[in-house]
Amino acid sequence: MTISDPKAFQSSAVKPADFDSFWEDTLGRAASVLLRPRLEPMPMRSTPEIEVFEARYNSYRGLEIAGWYARPRDFDGKLPGMLYVPGYVSEPKLPNDLALQGYASFSAAPRGKLRSNSVFNPGYPGLLVHNIHDRDPYGYRGFYLDALRAFDFLAGLDEVDETRIGVQGSSQGGALTLLVSSMRPERVAAASAGAPYLCSMMDSASLTRSYPYEEINEYLRAYPEREHAVRNTLNYYDIHNFVDRIVCPIIVNIGLRDDVCPPETGYAVFDQIGGTEKKLYAYENCAHDAGSGVGHAGVIDEFMASHLAPVRVGGN
Repeated sequence: MTISDPKAFQSSAVKPADFDSFWEDTLGRAASVLLRPRLEPMPMRSTPEIEVFEARYNSYRGLEIAGWYARPRDFDGKLPGMLYVPGYVSEPKLPNDLALQGYASFSAAPRGKLRSNSVFNPGYPGLLVHNIHDRDPYGYRGFYLDALRAFDFLAGLDEVDETRIGVQGSSQGGALTLLVSSMRPERVAAASAGAPYLCSMMDSASLTRSYPYEEINEYLRAYPEREHAVRNTLNYYDIHNFVDRIVCPIIVNIGLRDDVCPPETGYAVFDQIGGTEKKLYAYENCAHDAGSGVGHAGVIDEFMASHLAPVRVGGN
């Protein structure tokens, strides 16, 4: 499943010659859609310390995307922002814990997720191989744009200090954290990516037989003649090919016993990160939790607080 020295792994992901122009065109198409941010108060989900809202915004191809927004009730001046991006199977969480830490916090639900699946819903499993034979209609094209637009949604709120916005998530959320940090390089102030998925994707499918990567193996068993087309598509979406643009302070955590997102690919993508203020936490006896069960959540909280200066909430 894994090689003897995961640090020695070399990714087979190749950045296509027109990678930059493809994404510039994609970003331009998305920019033509008005964001139209909407917030609806949710009193039953709010507390004396925080306010919770159901959020909506428009994204790539005009799809309406949902999310949860939470903020401290009492604050002076601007709030630091925190974007939380979801895993592959998990639904977006209520970000109340982040609001209690003193952040204007937004938990995004990209297309296919709960409350964002009325038009696009490939299912889980399903998203990873949705139109995987063609880079243009591939499912992650819109999904990636939804994550980027979620950042824009948060940055555009009146109470948010757009110079103090962090991004965090694990697994698919780790991949999306790296993506947003890459594509909004001058605007993300700090990032934390756990057990990053969607890195060296074709290699990952050969290094593990766990889902979601097993979806690729199943697809190629059914359509072996499409292997070249699949590899070509994934090269446009492989996070390995984005991260040289990252400039913000960033931490990455991986589990060396991870059979979902192989640690080899975590080392490889970390090496590609362009910023100089970066740190990798490799947890020897951890799997896909990537250290969350042995205290890494505290590492993330301390790292973010040091860069974003959250406000004090209640007695915290």
